[in-house]
Amino acid sequence: MKTALFAGASALALAACATSPQPEVIASSSMELATTSTLSSASVNLAAASGSLVSGTLRLMPMADGVHLTGEVGGLTPGSTHAIHIHEKGDCSAADASSAGGHFNPTGEPHGKVGTPTHHAGDMNNIVANAEGVAKVDVHAQGVVLGGGAANDGVGRAVVVHAAADDYTSQPSGNAGARVACGVIRGG
Repeated sequence: MKTALFAGASALALAACATSPQPEVIASSSMELATTSTLSSASVNLAAASGSLVSGTLRLMPMADGVHLTGEVGGLTPGSTHAIHIHEKGDCSAADASSAGGHFNPTGEPHGKVGTPTHHAGDMNNIVANAEGVAKVDVHAQGVVLGGGAANDGVGRAVVVHAAADDYTSQPSGNAGARVACGVIRGG
């Protein structure tokens, strides 16, 4: 009971400090999750964070058991590999994007690689920059929907690009390093 009250009070305090309305994040395997998206697409405009020059534009489309992200991220070191995740809060206001919170994880699973039995809904495969420092994004977030307000709705959450690759095993975030770009998922 005390834990539930503390969690509720913490959620209210965090929501009151946010710069924009935040979707509720529930870390419980007993809640109902949506299986289909109510929106046909969404987009993300990534802006630099942590003093980087990284930016980009992504498009999200419902696909099979989640959402598929495509687009480009530039300003990366040529040939470098980077983690990309959906984070729990749609707030990129902190200079280091820490305001986006942790990985989007509505079911309370351990961090892992998308497509494996246990992973966060926000986990996706790494992206790799070409010789010009541009990564062509073509990744999938399994278990996420677009729209409808369910616990696994990605709209209003943030997409974050990290300075390093995700090792897919370190908990809770894959040892991916600093957050070098952040943008909020917007429907439509």
